[in-house]
Amino acid sequence: MDLRLHTRLLFLFLLLLFAAPPSCVSQTNAPSPSPAPADACNGVLLTYLYTGGSQLPPADPAHQAYRFQSVLTVTNNGLDELKSWRAFVGFQHEELLVSASGAVPADGSTLPAGVGNGTVLAGFPSTDLKTAIETAGDLTQMQAQVRLVGTQFGVKPPAAPMPANVSLANDGFVCPEPTLQGTNLMLVCCTKDPNFKTNITVADEFLPRQSGDLTIMYDVIRTYDSNYWAQVTISNHNPLGRLDNWQLSWDWMREEFINSMRGAYPSVLDSSACVFGSQASHYTDMDFSNVLNCERRPTIIDLPPTKANDSNLGLIPNCCRNGTILPPSMDSSQSSSVFQLQVYKMPPDLNRSELFPPQNWRINGTLNPDYQCGPPVRVSPSQFFSPTGLSSNTTAFASWQVVCNITQRSTPRCCVSFSAYYNESIVPCRTCACGCTSSASQTCSATSPAILLPSQALLVPFDNRTAMTLAWAQIKHLQVPNPMPCGDNCGVSINWHVNTDYSRGWTARITIFNWGETAFVDWFTAVELDKAAVGFEATYSFNGTLMSDVNDTILMKGLPGLNYLMGEADGADPVKDPRVPGKQQSVISFTKKNIQGINVPKGDGFPTRVLFNGEECSLPTMYPTSNSARIGSSIMLSIFLAAIFSALIL
Repeated sequence: MDLRLHTRLLFLFLLLLFAAPPSCVSQTNAPSPSPAPADACNGVLLTYLYTGGSQLPPADPAHQAYRFQSVLTVTNNGLDELKSWRAFVGFQHEELLVSASGAVPADGSTLPAGVGNGTVLAGFPSTDLKTAIETAGDLTQMQAQVRLVGTQFGVKPPAAPMPANVSLANDGFVCPEPTLQGTNLMLVCCTKDPNFKTNITVADEFLPRQSGDLTIMYDVIRTYDSNYWAQVTISNHNPLGRLDNWQLSWDWMREEFINSMRGAYPSVLDSSACVFGSQASHYTDMDFSNVLNCERRPTIIDLPPTKANDSNLGLIPNCCRNGTILPPSMDSSQSSSVFQLQVYKMPPDLNRSELFPPQNWRINGTLNPDYQCGPPVRVSPSQFFSPTGLSSNTTAFASWQVVCNITQRSTPRCCVSFSAYYNESIVPCRTCACGCTSSASQTCSATSPAILLPSQALLVPFDNRTAMTLAWAQIKHLQVPNPMPCGDNCGVSINWHVNTDYSRGWTARITIFNWGETAFVDWFTAVELDKAAVGFEATYSFNGTLMSDVNDTILMKGLPGLNYLMGEADGADPVKDPRVPGKQQSVISFTKKNIQGINVPKGDGFPTRVLFNGEECSLPTMYPTSNSARIGSSIMLSIFLAAIFSALIL
C-alpha cells in the first residue's frame, strides 16, 4: 500500500511539472522585470493623483469653474525619519483650495485660499514620517495621504488639471523634474542632498529651533486630561522690524476653545459657538458665560500697561505693553511679548499627553511690516526660570515654534519726498504711492506723475494743496494734467532735504509727518545711504546711530520725552484753516573724509531706502536738479504768496 501511494504521488508531481506553462518552467532563467518607479525610490516619494472633477455653476464659457479632486501622497522610503514634512504643489490653473485633509497651508492661509501660483502644504495632525525599517513597512506610519478638493478654471473634465510641479519642501533634499504617468498621475523621488550641512542627527527627537524675523513659541506649561495651559512668546529678531497694536490669530483644528487668559485678551468675547456646538454637549456642567472665546479663528490683542500688575489678568513677565514690540536694536528689553491661555480640548483628545498646537498663524500691526508665518514645528521643550527663585529651571511639557518672516508689501503705507537747497521745488511722494481706490480715476489721475510742489505745501493735507500746486505750476511753467494726479494716500510722509554741501561735509534735514489721528509711541525711522552713511556724524534733535548689523543704515528715534509723533490736529481756525499734521524734525551732519567721489546733488545725498516703524516707504523716482532756474525776484514771490492766501481764504 505504501509503495502504491508513493508511486501515485510521484506520478501526479510529474504530471503537474510537465503540464505547467513554459514560462513557469523557465522562470528561474528569465530576466527579472524592472522595478516600478515607486519601488525604485530610496528617498521620499511624492505622488499627485487627479481623481476627478465636474463643472460648477454658473455657466461661463470665458472663465468656467470646475471642481477638482486629487490625492497627494508622501511616502518616506529613506533611511531617516522625515520630521515636519512639507510638500510643494505647483498649481497653475487659478486653483482655489477648499479642503486638504491631513495637511494645512504652510504659509498660514486659512482655507479656502487661492493657490494658483502654487502652495506648500505641511502635515497636520501627523507631521513626521517614520521609515519602513523602524515600522516593518507600516504605511500608516511612513506615509501621509492628503485629499485635496478645490476649484480650478479652464480645464474641462475629463482632461486633468495637473500641477506644473510637485516636490518636497524640506531643507536638505534634491528633487528632479517629476514624471507624468498617463494623464492624471505625477510622481517624483526626492533624495538627500549630499552637500547640505545640517546640525540635526538621526538620534535627535526634535527639530532644532529656526531663525526668522519674528518667532512665536507655543509652550504647554501645564496639562490635564481635558485642558492645558499654554504660554505664547512673541519675539522680534529683525533689527528694523516692529509691531504696534499687534493682533495675533490662528485656527483651532480640533474644536478647542479658550476658557481664560492672562497677559492678553481675545478681541471678541464670544462663547455662542460652544453653547450651540458640541462643546456644550460634552461639558454639560460648565458655565459657558465665563468662557472667553469659542471662535474657530480667535484674534488675540495685548493688554494696556495698566493691567500688568492685575492679579486676574496680568502678573506675566513681558506682558501688557499695548501691543508694541520694538526691534532689538532699539530696546532689547521691549522686543518680546508674552501671554498665557487655558485651552479646553474635545474628544478624542481627552488625555494629558494628547496635545496639538493651533495652525495657520498670522500676526499684524498698525503701520508695520507684513509677516508670513510658517506652520508650528515641534522643537525641544523650552526651559523657564523656576518661579520658586531656585537656580533650577522649569521645563515645558511640549513646545512648538512658529517662524514668521517679513514679506514685501505691494502697497506701502508711508512715502518719501526729496528736496534740496539748490532747487525751490519739492519732488513729492509718488501718485498713489500707498494705493488708490477704484473710484479715484473719476476725480483724479492714478497714472499721471505727481507735480512738483512748493515747500509750504508739505504742511497742508493733500486735499488742500490744489491752489498751491496750480500757483506753483504757473510760476515754474509746469504742465498740469487734466485731471490732476491723485494723492499718495499715505498715513506717514517723510521729507528728506539736502541742506548744505561743502568740501569737507554736508548736512540734511529730515521731517516726519503723521497724517493719521493716532500718535506713534517710541517711533523710529531708518535711512539707508549707500555711499554716504559711513560719513554720519550726528543728529541734533533725534537720537541717531549708524547701525552695525544693517549695512549703510542710520537708525533715528525720538529723544527721551520726545518719543511721541503726534497725530493730525485742527488748525488755528478750524473753519478755514486746514488740519495740521504731527511733525518732528532734525538736522543730520555728515563728513566727506575718507569717502572718495561722493557727489551729493547727483544722488549720493539721498536715501536709497527709508523705513518708518519697520514699514518700507515709497521713494520718488527722481532727485531735485541743480541746474534749474531759481526764481528770486520779489515780484514773482509776491504773486505766488498772493495766490496761495487767496486760495486758502476761498
